[in-house]
Amino acid sequence: MALPEWLIVVILGIVEGATEFIPVSSTGHLLIFQEWLDYRQSDLFNVVIQSGAVLAVLPLFKDRLRMMADWRSPQSLDFNLKILVGFLITVVGGLTLDKLGIELPETTLPVAGALIIGGILFIVVEKKLRGRTLADCITWPVVFMVASAQILAAVFPGTSRSGATIIFAMLCGLNRVVATEFSFLIGIPTLRAACAYKILKAINGGATENWGLLLLGTVVSAIVSFIAVKWLLRYVQTHTFIGFGVYRIILGLVLVWMFFSR
Repeated sequence: MALPEWLIVVILGIVEGATEFIPVSSTGHLLIFQEWLDYRQSDLFNVVIQSGAVLAVLPLFKDRLRMMADWRSPQSLDFNLKILVGFLITVVGGLTLDKLGIELPETTLPVAGALIIGGILFIVVEKKLRGRTLADCITWPVVFMVASAQILAAVFPGTSRSGATIIFAMLCGLNRVVATEFSFLIGIPTLRAACAYKILKAINGGATENWGLLLLGTVVSAIVSFIAVKWLLRYVQTHTFIGFGVYRIILGLVLVWMFFSR
């Protein structure tokens, strides 16, 4: 028996909220659940519930946001400038790629490939950095690498924006706790801007949606995202990302199996 649409929306909201900021690719998970539920939601649906996930994490960074709001502090000015520069580089790069039409489709094999490669990188980088003392200071090379990672994630669906930014920051010598926090903080304006751009683009293109279901999916996504990010911020204090790397490889292989079993 087919599930009611509202229940499908709740399930997809849970999937989006649980995987948007966790470095395992929300795109890959949504592909699996769309296949399982035999349901294809619009791009507008995806970006709106993603927006809910982004807003939900703000309360988790209230101390950092309070620091950023103190414009008289040199520390605040430096951090805000780094967030702004990283954001602007991402926006310019993303808009350029969008105009040129450079982006792989969100289909099974490209997403599976990005998942597997990203998983291998997580394992390799963690092994390489094992035993080293990593920095807790966000340098300009980290900013440029994180911005580049966000652009890379836009081109290759399945890469995971959070996964790419965290791993690129760690390659610059940043420890995983600070890398994770910086990935989330720079992701807030980036994802909000991307959501606004895609929503306007979809509406101008004549997209129509059931706004009640959109609201339901957004609320569910926000609640689950808050829980997932709170858990991850604690997890990275005592664990590496190797487990996520293994999980990504397994998920990528599942997508490959799904593709060839059709």
